[in-house]
Amino acid sequence: YLGYKDENCKIPITFPAQHQNVQPGMEYLMNPGPIFEDPDYIPSNKLKNKVVLISGGDSGIGRAIAILFAKEGADIVIVYLNEKQDAQYTKARIEELGRRCIIIEGDLKNEKCSKFVVDNTINSFGKIDILINNCAVQFPQNSILDITSAQLINTFESNFYSYFYLTKDLIDYSSTKGAIVSFTRSLSLSLADMKIRVNAVAPGPVWTPLIPSSFSEQQVEIFGTDVPLKRAGEPFEIAPAYLYLASDDSRYVTGQVIHVNGGTIV
Repeated sequence: YLGYKDENCKIPITFPAQHQNVQPGMEYLMNPGPIFEDPDYIPSNKLKNKVVLISGGDSGIGRAIAILFAKEGADIVIVYLNEKQDAQYTKARIEELGRRCIIIEGDLKNEKCSKFVVDNTINSFGKIDILINNCAVQFPQNSILDITSAQLINTFESNFYSYFYLTKDLIDYSSTKGAIVSFTRSLSLSLADMKIRVNAVAPGPVWTPLIPSSFSEQQVEIFGTDVPLKRAGEPFEIAPAYLYLASDDSRYVTGQVIHVNGGTIV
């Protein structure tokens, strides 16, 4: 693949044709693997002894967030659907960094799963300081006429209901970042009096397992080249936006969306 040399890591501009048949995809099968760590990053203890719950934290942007937050002193709880090998790798890396990590397999479309995850986290760590709603699926279609009711329900249950359930089950404990603008803004107003901040990150095209598992081989080869910066982002380039919102650096920020998208105007 063509690569862009950036200090100590080579960031791809294009990717080899590849496809995975099952979502949300496995990171260990990707070629090249996503870049989830910045080799030049110097921690500054911004999240010392915080407890962070991340849905979809096993791979992609979620993995990059989990590892970055661990470097900043946080303990991590990761919820994953079925990507056990990816989750175990991320857990091992976090523990190498000297932080604790729990991985929980479950389907957050089920509200009971969210309650189990929250209860397990509280029992293990005694608190939840930060919630990262990150899990998602996507099923691209050429026309709205091709979207079945089953696909619509599955997408909403995965990409929104899971966020609502997880937030609802720990609303008194965490600072949250919803992925949907209206949800973020409404929730930020609702929780302001409780000193809970709610913000969101809206990534552009990012090289994660969701890409080869939801696009064709031909689409993967040109993925991300249509944005102004002419390439897809890597997970480690997205994670610092989450760190900013999770740390005291953003103590005066709530109800906002940060767009990390390679220059696309929104």
